[in-house]
Amino acid sequence: MAETFVIAQGGGPTAVINQTVVGATLEAMKRYPGCRVLGALHGVRGIRDGRFVTLSDLTETELRRIAATPGAALGSTRDKPDAAYCEKIMKGLRAVGADAFVNIGGNDTSGTQAILRDASGGGMTFMHAPKTIDNDLMENDHTPGFISAGEMVAGAFLSVDLDFRALPGVYVGIVMGRHAGFLTAAAAAWRLDEESGPHLVYVPERAFERARFIEDVKATLARHGRCLVAMSEGVSDAEGRSLVETLVPAEMQERDAHGNIKLSGTDLGQAIERILAEDLAGQRARVDTFGYLPRGNIATISETDAREAFDAGAFAVASVEKGDGSVALQFDGGQTVCRLVELDAVAGKTRHMPDDYLLAGENRLSAAGLAYLDRLLPRRYDPAKPFV
Repeated sequence: MAETFVIAQGGGPTAVINQTVVGATLEAMKRYPGCRVLGALHGVRGIRDGRFVTLSDLTETELRRIAATPGAALGSTRDKPDAAYCEKIMKGLRAVGADAFVNIGGNDTSGTQAILRDASGGGMTFMHAPKTIDNDLMENDHTPGFISAGEMVAGAFLSVDLDFRALPGVYVGIVMGRHAGFLTAAAAAWRLDEESGPHLVYVPERAFERARFIEDVKATLARHGRCLVAMSEGVSDAEGRSLVETLVPAEMQERDAHGNIKLSGTDLGQAIERILAEDLAGQRARVDTFGYLPRGNIATISETDAREAFDAGAFAVASVEKGDGSVALQFDGGQTVCRLVELDAVAGKTRHMPDDYLLAGENRLSAAGLAYLDRLLPRRYDPAKPFV
């Protein structure tokens, strides 16, 4: 019988990651009466430093309120533990008598769980619960956090399209997503019709070429009188270099502790503005960087997303006695279900947007891509089509 659970959050916060914490906590308290549930502050760093809160001391009312709050209530971290760091984490887990460690996050977090599992020598269960607005976890149809963020992006582009019908021009919205373009593709989910924006979608899965970009914009302007573009911050050139690296001067580029270039911390938006100013001189244009806004927007928390995030946490605890693993949200043809998969099937791997979600040779979504988004992001609004 599990007596002590440790729960942590890793990576970027989302609108529903706290639902997963509370789902796991309430399930543990129900299945194992009298158990202790500890929340590690700032992820594995809190375990290393012995910083915890006792979640099982809170009332269900208090926990439910936390669940409905966006952001990571326990605090997060992007630490990527090496062998020495893992030993300190294991020491921290053993110090509190942990029987199971539930770590909520993306592929880096699942990788941490796999490393800890290998370092533990047994006697403790390591469970990964999914979270990422990027929607890029292997074995998952979609991930908690994506739907809420996707609805925010879809609503924003619907609104901008209506704006640019009134005062035509070029609009580029830069959306988070280092390696996968799902969230950027969500910009097209609520289009009014085929004439609506985003007219062009640029994602990391397709190489970006400046000349082709300008050609696409010019052709769209000729056809519609305006051009709306959804662009992933992680778009890259044919050699795999991110657009930030190719457009932003080296002295302006920022990198994290692991050497990864910071996509959202550099002036990619200004670089795109320069391209438009140089290659489309005189054209009214606007570039916005969405940045962190979609990932934890309290105004666009999806009920479906919240429920699935809660269920993922509860399922993680319900599966502890089966051994180490990762919780995956899978679609069985009629509904989304939680299943337990091997940690190694998820750890450190990236799920890319399928190639057939984009039209061949074009930077636009295909019927398959739109159908996927329609299933996950059903339309919330039915605005009238403007006269212009």
